[in-house]
Amino acid sequence: MTAAIVGWAHTPFGKHADETVESLIVSVARDAIADAGFEPGDIDEIVLGHFNAGFSAQDFTASLVLQADPGLRFKPATRVENACATGSAAVQQGVRAVSSGDARVVLVVGVEQMTTSPGPEIGKNLLKASYLAEEGDTPAGFAGVFGKIAQSYFQKYGDRSDALAAIAAKNHKNGVNNPYAQMRKDLGFDFCRNESEKNPFVAGPLKRTDCSLVSDGAAALVLTDIPTALGRDKAIAFRGTSHVQDYLPMSRRDILAFEGCSAAWRKALADAGVTLDDLSFVETHDCFTIAELLEYEAMGLTAPGEGHRAILEGWTQMDGKLPVNPSGGLKSKGHPIGATGVSMHVLSAMQLSQRAGDIQVRDAELGGIFNMGGAAVANYVSVLQALK
Repeated sequence: MTAAIVGWAHTPFGKHADETVESLIVSVARDAIADAGFEPGDIDEIVLGHFNAGFSAQDFTASLVLQADPGLRFKPATRVENACATGSAAVQQGVRAVSSGDARVVLVVGVEQMTTSPGPEIGKNLLKASYLAEEGDTPAGFAGVFGKIAQSYFQKYGDRSDALAAIAAKNHKNGVNNPYAQMRKDLGFDFCRNESEKNPFVAGPLKRTDCSLVSDGAAALVLTDIPTALGRDKAIAFRGTSHVQDYLPMSRRDILAFEGCSAAWRKALADAGVTLDDLSFVETHDCFTIAELLEYEAMGLTAPGEGHRAILEGWTQMDGKLPVNPSGGLKSKGHPIGATGVSMHVLSAMQLSQRAGDIQVRDAELGGIFNMGGAAVANYVSVLQALK
C-alpha cells in the first residue's frame, strides 16, 4: 500500500445548466482539499480527468483547477483522458505520483458537462470512444455498439432480457438513497423489462432503461502517502491497482469475453493479495446493463454465459454475497464521462469509512472498482481498504 485517499468531494450528477466545466471543477477542488484538512499550498500535484471529445469548447482544462485557490498557482497540473475510464486514469496517475515519491499530496479531479450539447452531438462525441474506421457508422451511436454486443450475447447464450431488466431495476433501487444520483426513482422490474412509450427499444435488445444517463458533474479526491494518511481523520488505502489496455477494434477481440476486464481484475486482486470472495462490494461500469452482465463473468463471479445467475439469484443485490453498484451505478447515478471513475473511488471510500449513509453496505472492509473506457478497451481496477 503506497497511497491513500484522505478527502473527497462530489457534486450531484444531472443537468447543471447554470454551471460550467470551470465552476464544477472549482467547487469540488475546494471542497476536497478542505475535507482532507490540507491547505491549497500543501498540494504537490494536480491531475484532471476530462474526456471532452467536443462537449466543451474549452479543450485545454488542466489549469482550470488552479482557479479554485491562488495557493494552487505554479503547481504541476496535467489533464489525462482514456475515454469513459478517464476518471480512473486520473486517479491512478495520482497514485503513481505518490508511490514514486514525486509528490506527497495529490489533488485528483474528474469532470464532464454533457447536457449543454445538442442530442446529435452527444451521440457523435460518445462514438469517438469506439474504433471509427469500423464502428463509426453504427446506428444509434455508442448505444448501437453495445446493442450489437447484447444481440451477439443473446444469440450465443439465449435471451437474457430478464437479467438485463433485473440489473437496471437493482441499480435504480439502489440509487434512490444516493444523494448524488441523477435519477432517484425505483423503476421496478416490470417497467425495466417491458417495452413502452416511456421505455422504448434504443438499439438491438437494449431499451432506454438499459442505457446510462447523459450527465453533468464533478468529483475530486485527495491522495497522500501512508504515513501522512495515518495522521488524517480518515484514510482509505489502495490495496491493489491495475490498468490493462486492449485493442480498440472489436473485430480483433472476442467481444463477449471482456478479456481486458478479466486481466485487470486478475492483476489487481493479485496485487492486493486477495480474492473476489474477500470483497465486500464492487462498483462496476454499467454504461449499459449488458456491460454489467459481462463484467460479472469477466471478474470471475460466474462462468461465461452464466452472468444472469448473479442477478436473478440475488448475489449482487445489497444483501447478496457481493453487492454490485450500491451507489446505483452509472445507470442511476449518471455518467459524466471524466467524473465517473473519480466518483466510483469517492463513493467506495465513503463505504469503507462507514460514511455512505443510506447506501452503506454493512461491515464493508474491502471494495473493488472497475472502470472501463470503450467496449472493454481501457480497463482499470482498484481494490481499496480502510486504514482507520
